[in-house]
Amino acid sequence: MTQWQRGGLPFTEELARHIDLCLGCRTCEAVCPSGVPYGRIIEHGRAEVERLRRPNPRSFLVRQALRRLLAHPRRLRAAGAATRAAQRLRLTGIVPQSRTLPRLAGAYRPPATHVAPAIGERRLRVAFLVGCVMPIFYPAAHEASVRLLQLAGCEVWFPPGQRCCGALFAHSGDLAGARRLADHNQRAFGQESFDYLVVNSAGCGAHLKDSYENLGARVRDLTELLVEVGLPEPRREQRLRVTYQDACHLVHAQRVRSQPRQLIRALPGVELVEMAHPDICCGSAGIYNAIQPEMSRRILDEKLDDLLSTGPGMVVSANPGCQMQLEAGLRGRGRLDVAVGHLAELVAGAY
Repeated sequence: MTQWQRGGLPFTEELARHIDLCLGCRTCEAVCPSGVPYGRIIEHGRAEVERLRRPNPRSFLVRQALRRLLAHPRRLRAAGAATRAAQRLRLTGIVPQSRTLPRLAGAYRPPATHVAPAIGERRLRVAFLVGCVMPIFYPAAHEASVRLLQLAGCEVWFPPGQRCCGALFAHSGDLAGARRLADHNQRAFGQESFDYLVVNSAGCGAHLKDSYENLGARVRDLTELLVEVGLPEPRREQRLRVTYQDACHLVHAQRVRSQPRQLIRALPGVELVEMAHPDICCGSAGIYNAIQPEMSRRILDEKLDDLLSTGPGMVVSANPGCQMQLEAGLRGRGRLDVAVGHLAELVAGAY
């Protein structure tokens, strides 16, 4: 990648394929003794690949969809409504990639006042990233996350005008698009004061911590904050055998490993059974499963074998890409007996 930029190495598709096939999971970064920031390096490498090569039809279409939808909340909500209608009419099979989408319900909308009050004594005021994919695909995860923050004594503020954080743009090499979104969001979150910016999507949280100069130090993953602040005693027993999938951008990029497990183990009736390799990527990796579907399926197959060996009733993660990938994989194997959910939904079930 350095030699391409310096003009010391000719660009070839054979060499570019090494960049294409990288998941960007940052496992290497987590174990590198020199602390090489490989996540940022691969993003710049992908930007260089896109600059030098002739557009690949598949990646071109995916990137155009990113630019035209994710950065524009109204367009994204309209696309979500159209997808819900198509699912009701059973028309989604016409587009093969749409079969990986979850069953969509109504989109999550923050309170009209832009504030959800703390339950009991207010201990903190936190901002909440609504994001782009999460409110459309997994509104229940947002509802559960906000409820848990309220139970933990947090007043939750939803900055008006916030947009997609830009993580998927950066992962795919569109650094200019990611920067525009970062600039916009830093202005939106700068409208009022708060203690922490809480994120319940691992990829978004990692991007905010890495790339938002004015906000990164105050960003917390939901699980980090809930363990730090504490929750009331659980009120309800859930008899469940659960396994946990470490989202790559949570465990490797943010180094958040113990907190999700602490939350799960504190739930009455819930048995946590670990996979042999819970921190190996599931193959979703942002838009990787759309651009590299064959390799993504190979990685997913290995993950499903590991997951199913634990005999779970439910698998939980903390990232929408992981949820979508695991749901699609389990459906493909006919394993509808294994539920897939966001960690916040499991924890909220105890209240």
